This record gives sequence, C-alpha cells and structure tokens, in this order.
Amino acid sequence: MNNSSKRRSSKSGMPAGSLIHIGEKKVDKVKIKLIDYGAQEYVEQDIENIEQCFKFKDDQTITWINIDGIHEIDILSKLGSCFGFHPLILEDILNTEQRPKVEDFTDYIYIVLKTIDYGGKLNRITLEQVSIIVGKNYLISLQEKPLKIYESIRSRLKNDKSKIRTAGTDYLAYLLIDSIIDNYFDVLEKIGEKIETVENKLVTNPTQKTLKTIYDLKRDMLFMRKSTWPLREVISKLERGEISLVSDSTRIFIRDIYDHIIQVIDSIETFRDMLSNMIDIYLSSMSNRLNEVMKILTIISTIFIPITFIASIYGMNFRFMPEISWKWSYPVIWVIIIAVIIYMVIYFKRKKWF
Repeated sequence: MNNSSKRRSSKSGMPAGSLIHIGEKKVDKVKIKLIDYGAQEYVEQDIENIEQCFKFKDDQTITWINIDGIHEIDILSKLGSCFGFHPLILEDILNTEQRPKVEDFTDYIYIVLKTIDYGGKLNRITLEQVSIIVGKNYLISLQEKPLKIYESIRSRLKNDKSKIRTAGTDYLAYLLIDSIIDNYFDVLEKIGEKIETVENKLVTNPTQKTLKTIYDLKRDMLFMRKSTWPLREVISKLERGEISLVSDSTRIFIRDIYDHIIQVIDSIETFRDMLSNMIDIYLSSMSNRLNEVMKILTIISTIFIPITFIASIYGMNFRFMPEISWKWSYPVIWVIIIAVIIYMVIYFKRKKWF
C-alpha cells in the first residue's frame, strides 16, 4: 500500500472539510510568489509568510498569488480564512487525486487541472494537480511543485504594453489553463515518437521488452485520458456564459482552448487504438515466427523419414540379407540417401514450402 492510500484511509470517518494532505510531498519547502499588477503598476516579490499577501486582497490592481507545495495545511487554512474560501475547497486542494473540474461560488471560481509530463529515467507519464481560484481582483494558483510553463506568462506580465496588464483575472486564468493544455501537445509529440520507434521494432524484431513497452504506453494513455476527458466539461462550462466572473471577451479565447482539448482527446484516442493494434500485431508476429520454426522443423523431420526408414532396414542385421555381404552396398546406400534428400529439397522448393 502506498503512502497516498494510507493517508486516504486515515481520513475515513472524519467530517467533510477536514484538512489532510493526500498525496506525495513534492517540495521540501513551500514557495510563495506574489505578482501585483495593473496598467501602470507591477510588483513581483517572493513571500516568506502567507500573511504578507493579505494586504493585497482589496486592492484595485490584479494580484496573482502562486504557491508551489500544498502539503503545509496551516498556510492553506490561513489563506482560506482571509479570502473566505469554503472548507470543501481547501479539502479538495489538499487531495491531489481530484479529477479536473470547475465550481462556481459566485464570488470566486475554483478550477482543478492536471499537468502532464513525460520523461525521466523511466520515460513514464507523471501527473501533477493544479488548483486555480479566480476572484474579481485576485487569482491564486496552487500546485505540488514549480511549473516552468508559467515563466512565459510572468515574462509577458513584465511588459507594460501586454494585454494581460489591462485585462482581468479571467484572462490570466485563461493563460494559465492554455499553457497547461498546450503542454499536452508536447507530451503527445514525445509519446508519438516513442510509438513510432516501438512500431519499427515490432516489424523488424519484436521481443518481450517490446511488448512491455507497449503495455507501459497503453497505461500512460489511460492516465492521460483520465486527466483530459473531464476537461471538456470544465472548458465548456467556462465558455457557455454561466459564470459571471468570466467576461465575454475572454470566452472567445476559452472557446479556442476547447478546440485544443478536443484535438488532445482525439490524439489520445488515436494512440490508444494504435497501441491496441500493435499488441495484435505482436501476437500475430509471434505466432508467425512460431509457425516458421515449426515449418522448418517439419521439413527437416520429413527429409529424415525416408533416411531413417532405409537405415532401420539395414540396421536389423538379419543373417541372410544379400546386400550385407555385397562389396558396394555401403556407398550405394549413401548415394540413395543423398539422392532422396536432393529430390525432397527440390520438391519442397517447387511447392514453395521454404
């Protein structure tokens, strides 16, 4: 049983809203970065204590609070108390096994996403949970460990001519979601290259290692499917106009995200079908290889049947067999054996049996 399961079982029987971290601790120390900006203002600073963020709560400027590491319950508890978040939201943030979803609390929106990475020593899919809380003039992003995909957004924020500086928090949320989903395409490209490599091995020289790789890729596709399919509902809800915090100008961009997630889902389904077919090809290839081996063995056995018959007759050593005392009987028998072999080989070749 893994640590995550143990922590989940320890929560059984506790009331809803109990704050217990479920998942793996990904960073040693929680890092908090605050960016406060407007059309003319821009402030970026690393925060030591979460209380330093609270003074920005009611500012007219936009405040982006990014938290890397969600295992310290005290920080989330103070954050929830200051901004008035529902205890169930804090509970969901701490549970890293959430499925992607969006919840509208009128004053703020809570969004859950999954970042996907592919690589490492094992070349496997890794999933990280990202929680985004969008208010009227603030956005709080929380993830298990730092994300490099946010760097480009921070760079754009520093440019005072960037559209982000004059847009609302809904547009910033769109950028965060878009960067996460765009990263899916990079992961799919790497997996596509891996599938192509495995496919070439499957045609030339399939082995048990090839089969294991195919099963690993199928499991990765299952994880990706589980993380991306619910996103259709999430993006659709943001785009339909049911949430007042999402402006009409931002919905146009969110509609583009919806198209992207459909492309991602289609690619995942295509890869899953390809991998299923590759397993069938592997099994057929192994069966054909076995048939080839059996065919060769059968041909060899068939060639030796008449030779064995001739040898068995003259191996009986009966007393009155006339050929035994004949001077040329031994070489004649060899000529007959070789002639039979040649005849059968020619016959099999004409029949295209090998």
